[in-house]
Amino acid sequence: MSPFELDRRHVQQAFARAARGYERHDALQREVQTRLLERLDYWRGTPSVVLDVGCGTGRGAALLKRRWPRAQVIALDLVLPMLRVARRHAGWLKSFARVNADARALPLPDRSVDVLHSSLCIQWCEEPRPLFAEFARVLKPDGFLALATFGPDTLRELRAAWAAADAGHPHVSRFLDMHDLADAALAAGLRDPVADVDHLVTHYASPRDLLRELKGLGATNADAARERGLTGKARFARMLAHYEALRGPRGVPATWEVIELHAFGAPEGQPRRTAGGEVAAFPVERLRGSRRG
Repeated sequence: MSPFELDRRHVQQAFARAARGYERHDALQREVQTRLLERLDYWRGTPSVVLDVGCGTGRGAALLKRRWPRAQVIALDLVLPMLRVARRHAGWLKSFARVNADARALPLPDRSVDVLHSSLCIQWCEEPRPLFAEFARVLKPDGFLALATFGPDTLRELRAAWAAADAGHPHVSRFLDMHDLADAALAAGLRDPVADVDHLVTHYASPRDLLRELKGLGATNADAARERGLTGKARFARMLAHYEALRGPRGVPATWEVIELHAFGAPEGQPRRTAGGEVAAFPVERLRGSRRG
């Protein structure tokens, strides 16, 4: 499905370097997080286990623990330095567990999670179907999935400026669209997936300020087809000039396409597609009841 490949080692290293200073640059991420938390109102249950996939510095996990203080909240991230920073958001009275693991191989039993929350993480996974298959595996049949991610229109101004200056290599990471994600949710057997798209625009004094923010967040170009050498000064100057041409009264703009998706856990016994074929799960009691003497 995916037309591109991400350099996952680069993603890990970039976020590891950004971990300590991440929260100096995350105003947009906080806004998206606030909006995503409102999605949780669609689920009326009382969770025992809440999983935050791609927890970053732990702000979201802390908010989830505040919302459901009696639940076990698990903050999971691939980047260990992020989890170390997340410790400062895990208070004594409302603490949460921190787990270093890959979202594509969740270290949790089948049907063990009531709420799975993920804010601005899965854009760093280029193939969504294995990821959503894991989400469907760990969610309880009446569980709830709420996630936010960036879509392909994100940073369209920066992408266009680089294309005008250097069309030979990608300089901005590419992201999957809403239809790819909804299809992956359906293929995994998740129930009633609903996806919405919104476009947020931030403004900067100069293109260099945007680039500094992206570096501070660890959100650098992770396209595996990117040019590995240093960008020439002439090409970089051409990119800045093309970007400057977009300047408006508030500065230079940057567009962020934010996709929000929510869905419910797969009903008991509903087949879900995996790399090895379709799998259906039933309680042992039901299997026993079907035996004949």
